[in-house]
Amino acid sequence: MTWNAYKCLKNNLILGRINKMRIIRHISFLRAVFKHSLTAFGGPQVHTSLMQYRFVEKRKDITNEELLEYNAFCQLLPGASSTQTIVLVAYKRGGVFLAFLTLLVWMLPATCIMMTAAIAYAHFDMQKGLKFLRYLQPMSIGFIVSATLLLYKKAINSRITQIIFLLASVIIIIGFKTPWTIPVVIILAGVATNFSKKRIPSDGAAPKTIKWSAIIIFAFLFLTAGFLSEESTRHNWKFQKAFNLFETNYRFGSFVFGGGDVLIPMMYEQYVTRPNSPRVLQNKRDVIKISSDAFLTGSGLVRAVPGPIFSISSYTGAMALKDKGVSWQMVGALIASVGVFLPSFLIVLFFFPIWQMLKRYAIFYRSLEGINAAVVGIMLGATIYLSKDISVNLMNASAIVWGLTLFTFLSSTYLIYKQKLATQWVVLLVILLGFIGNFFA
Repeated sequence: MTWNAYKCLKNNLILGRINKMRIIRHISFLRAVFKHSLTAFGGPQVHTSLMQYRFVEKRKDITNEELLEYNAFCQLLPGASSTQTIVLVAYKRGGVFLAFLTLLVWMLPATCIMMTAAIAYAHFDMQKGLKFLRYLQPMSIGFIVSATLLLYKKAINSRITQIIFLLASVIIIIGFKTPWTIPVVIILAGVATNFSKKRIPSDGAAPKTIKWSAIIIFAFLFLTAGFLSEESTRHNWKFQKAFNLFETNYRFGSFVFGGGDVLIPMMYEQYVTRPNSPRVLQNKRDVIKISSDAFLTGSGLVRAVPGPIFSISSYTGAMALKDKGVSWQMVGALIASVGVFLPSFLIVLFFFPIWQMLKRYAIFYRSLEGINAAVVGIMLGATIYLSKDISVNLMNASAIVWGLTLFTFLSSTYLIYKQKLATQWVVLLVILLGFIGNFFA
């Protein structure tokens, strides 16, 4: 062995020991993250309160002020805000290495559960056996309605936000079939509120020079994914659906403002509505297609699963490749999960070092005012659109099924919005209602 080879081997061994020590030093933190992932029901707001208890009061990994700052920062960004917040907690404690491990631990339980649910739904003749889950569909819409009502009180507080809210609702109802409707509405809403300088202070001093390499990398991944997806469809590549899955989910993770309640309507448009549009049918393009019944069942199930609502991507990824067998469903779940969570991870770590500069820009706060109003409008428009599809699915249903569907929708909205009941209990009650309803339907 030459001296250079010996030095190289020695350096690798030292590096390996260092990485091992780094992992051992953070095992207790990762164990806490895993426990958090198994108990974090109820969406981003509940996730934040649980982080306050576990990582601030109990473990003291960060201060209360830091957690509030991280949460506020993540609300300015597209992607999964609760995921980004816990990634920043890990980043503060152990840098990028621990942040990446934390992302994996946080998303693993939920994505595995949702992948398993998709496989069970698609195979083993489970479709008939899962009839008791039919009322998860109106329940999921009830959740969106309750979230819309809560956000309306916080986001719609001026004439301009009222106008944006109403226009966004109408545009979403009319243009729901167009994949760019939601991001365009969000961008225009952010621009609209920047014309007002009365409610928010002026811009002030310009920040220091910003390094744009992170944005360039992010844009490169976005454009590359789009190019490969289009080429694979046009030339009918063997693994076309894999490229399509990564591109659509990467796009979702890049444009979703407002969390899972906005992600679900975007996915519904992409996987359920768009494949049946006249343009796609006329061009005879082999696009990813999921039935409305299967999708809405998954959107209800994800509420019963602890962890990020973005884990529904694991379900849709597996359902998208259900015709290729169980092994390909697992691959689809992995591709979709990586695609939708990767932008959240990249965006938050790229932009956080310059957060202290960016947060002084009033333009971000004025844009956020319009974006929040548009998000509430999107949720209202999506609620109306999804309700229409459920009505179509119930065309041949009995009066009992109709009545239980309406009851589930109204009671779910009431229990979440008025009674503040934890979502997992609402899900369990709806599943129990499904069991009982099967005896009479």
